Amino acid sequence: MEIVILGAGQAAASMAAKLRTLGHDGGITIVGEETAPPYQRPPLSKAYLLGTMELDRLTLRGDDWWAENGITLRLGERATAIDRANKTVTTDKGLIRYDNLALTLGATPRRLPAMIGGELPGTHVVRNLADVDLLVDELERGRKLVVIGGGYIGLEAAAVARKIGLEVTLVEAAPRILGRVASEETANMIRALHQAHGVEIIEGVGLIRITGTDHAEGVELADGRLLVADFVICGIGVYPETALAAHAGLRIDNGIATDAQGRTSDPAIWAAGDCASFTTAAGQLRLESVGNAIDMAELVATNILGQSQGETSDYLPKPWFWSDQYDAKLQIAGLNSGYDRTVTRKGEHDHAGSVWYFRNNHLIAVDALNDGRAYMVGKRLIDAGRSPSPEQVETETDLKALMK
Repeated sequence: MEIVILGAGQAAASMAAKLRTLGHDGGITIVGEETAPPYQRPPLSKAYLLGTMELDRLTLRGDDWWAENGITLRLGERATAIDRANKTVTTDKGLIRYDNLALTLGATPRRLPAMIGGELPGTHVVRNLADVDLLVDELERGRKLVVIGGGYIGLEAAAVARKIGLEVTLVEAAPRILGRVASEETANMIRALHQAHGVEIIEGVGLIRITGTDHAEGVELADGRLLVADFVICGIGVYPETALAAHAGLRIDNGIATDAQGRTSDPAIWAAGDCASFTTAAGQLRLESVGNAIDMAELVATNILGQSQGETSDYLPKPWFWSDQYDAKLQIAGLNSGYDRTVTRKGEHDHAGSVWYFRNNHLIAVDALNDGRAYMVGKRLIDAGRSPSPEQVETETDLKALMK
């Protein structure tokens, strides 16, 4: 059986490794547009951008591992079409036949429109190695950076820039930072952390345009302010890479839609990672995280090999996320969507604490800033489907007692 994987990131590497671990002895081909072998993306906006991690530490497997495991890497190659009837993929370098096809195409950063300066030189996004390599030359002490977007990517980039010694202003059009992904309590902790490190944060003010002719020179805001900038980083989110799947006639719903087992609307085509949504009782859910990329890809590998014997399983995610900013670590367990109550516990020192999310008095998620104990206890409770009451979380002095 020939298995072809389009996209060469974390999900692709995890899927290929799992296929070999499970004993698949047929062909495995990974096709990726970048020339680098599969690598970790989270450190790009953290350690790699800061210069404390080299490229060889980013890569997920050593160069010899791919050949030793009989996995073909076709890098620097772009897939342009899927012929579902003939089970072939057309790329800019030829035709590839498959028995089962897996789409691990990831996500693409949203960019500001060209008409407001989104394509001016000096306006950057942070998603892949090429993006970061362009950005590294801009990071010089004393320069002025404006970050557009108060999500995790923008906040991580701001933290790196401040550690290097740049002057940083972060602009968020929504009423507050982390508005889509975290509670007001968590946002307050993260805001205080950045302000303590000298970042100016402007919230609730929209962007008019990035100024400059041949290079970004500033950012004009809706309230009339003009922020001087030597360069700009846009961290305004991503969208799932679905164009190839849509052109092939696959169902799209919050990403490339799959059933609970990772199968798309074509039974020979599967999807995993940032580009894929999977069926849940509440509809199509899509997660953007390393944990999801690994877990979903490994499940798809298992289901591809087990389908002929009817041995397949549904995906039951156990979400976890993290974000490194300065010397602080934010760890997140569970999904906070639909929460109706939060409980905040103060940590043992400044810029430390945890926020516990409840829905109908049931624990569904925990954000822990510099509080590894709260994260581990919360994650174990969520993974086990157990829940202390909000009052217990609020008053219990010994977190471990919540496990009883």
